[in-house]
Amino acid sequence: MTDAWPPAPIRTERLTLRESQARDRAAFIELLGSPEVGAYVGGPRPRDELERTPEVPGRRPGAFVVELAGAMIGTVMLERRDIGPPSRVRPEAGEVDLGYLFLPKAWGSGYAAEACAAALEWFAGAFPGESVVLCTQTANISSMRLAAKLGFVEVERFEAWDAEQWFGMWSPGTLS
Repeated sequence: MTDAWPPAPIRTERLTLRESQARDRAAFIELLGSPEVGAYVGGPRPRDELERTPEVPGRRPGAFVVELAGAMIGTVMLERRDIGPPSRVRPEAGEVDLGYLFLPKAWGSGYAAEACAAALEWFAGAFPGESVVLCTQTANISSMRLAAKLGFVEVERFEAWDAEQWFGMWSPGTLS
């Protein structure tokens, strides 16, 4: 991932995907400290802990800030990590996982679909032929709908973190 990072900012009809900057710090604190955002990802992080963190969160290969009209509204991450059902988590796999978090004020407007589609398109160009995985709780209906819209295909369901998880895979050319 590091060879292709950072890309030039990616522009869609309404959004810009770019590397994070110091000016995004307050929005990251709001995002990671939000109870609504944290509902399906282990809960919000304590605000005082976030404010003590000196570095700009998200400034790493594969982490895009999603900007609308000059302001950060969320983040999309494409990261190599071991995620999914126990039968699939293997260090040698090196699969890329799609993750995304958006501020509640940005929900329901299609921004997540637009940003994730743009990130997947960039990924397909930078890493031809590589697949991407996604894991979400089945209770997270919005995330399940987004996965389907983006062309992720269910591989397996499993229990983890006291909830049923959905694990899917996307391959280049499946973007709808």
